[in-house]
Amino acid sequence: MDRINVTKSSMPGFDEYMEELRPVWDSRWLSNRGAASKKFEEELKKYLGVEHVYCFANGHVALEVAIDGLFLPKGGEVITTPYTHISTTHAIVRNGLVPVFVDVEPDTYTLNPDLIEKSITDKTVAIVTTHVYGFPCDVEAIDKIAQKYNLYVIYDAAHCFGVKYKGVGIGNYGDMAMFSTHATKVFHTIEGGLITYKEKDNDKLRPMRKIVNFGFTSQEDIDYIGTNARMNEFEAVMGIVNLRHIDEEILKRKKVAERYWEHLDGVQGLRILKPNKDTEWNYAYFPVILDGFKFDRNQLKDKLADKNIFARKYFYPITNEAACYKGAYVNADVPIAKYAAEHVLTLPLYADLSQEDVDRICDAILNDN
Repeated sequence: MDRINVTKSSMPGFDEYMEELRPVWDSRWLSNRGAASKKFEEELKKYLGVEHVYCFANGHVALEVAIDGLFLPKGGEVITTPYTHISTTHAIVRNGLVPVFVDVEPDTYTLNPDLIEKSITDKTVAIVTTHVYGFPCDVEAIDKIAQKYNLYVIYDAAHCFGVKYKGVGIGNYGDMAMFSTHATKVFHTIEGGLITYKEKDNDKLRPMRKIVNFGFTSQEDIDYIGTNARMNEFEAVMGIVNLRHIDEEILKRKKVAERYWEHLDGVQGLRILKPNKDTEWNYAYFPVILDGFKFDRNQLKDKLADKNIFARKYFYPITNEAACYKGAYVNADVPIAKYAAEHVLTLPLYADLSQEDVDRICDAILNDN
């Protein structure tokens, strides 16, 4: 039987991509904010319904540079979630800041705002947290806390391209939001990332546009200790073309999710996470929680792999228990995040996954053989 991966990149037509690429090819302007990058950012602003967008080489450097551009005091504490990709935690630590792990909510596995305040100290400078599986955090509660304590809020919205909350694009919440446009995401630019933000003239947001280019503020002036985090023109072109098809790609993903629901809703010992009524979801992932099912999470993952179906333990481990942070944060009080890491399995979901293949996956899950 054919292999079914946990994800597969959506691709535009080859000729369509090449036609959009032709001006870049002819110009030989392949990086350093050429015409394609600028065009892409303008189209993104319209689609995401945000004031400002800036493109990066990947989502991790986007988040790292965004935090860097705030010039937060070294050793400052950042309220964050352990239930996220390790990138989120790395971006905090690599900026000389201290992650303070707070547990997550049981229905969405996003940061629990009821637990934030008791972790705030006079060293707290920001909240950096993740919209998990495309499910938004409780943005209203988090914003209220941030305003009360004068904290920056940065959202890792890597999973959330196209998501809306109460009719508003998710990139409008917080001071900034980072979207990954890696090849495995709902929307991709091969490799890449975006930062959305408001207040064009805010001095705390503008430096990231310079940091991304080694800190140059002119051809001869280098005012920041920068890095190289620029999106190239080939990636921007992929983004321009994929953006034309994103709504139909999300609709295809929705049909896959609905097929899963037909088979798996109500199965004893298997719980499915779903968005709430206020969320316009992008069907980024299909996470199931296995607790009391006839197979535990690891057993089911192995059983599917034996049938050439590859699901993923995502996120695992929780980031405070990663080997690189051994001994530093392992005692964080995050039982729900730890439970999620031990019980969640994300099933294959991508736009081109056929209904027949969803049936095959569900048959493998539900049958004992």
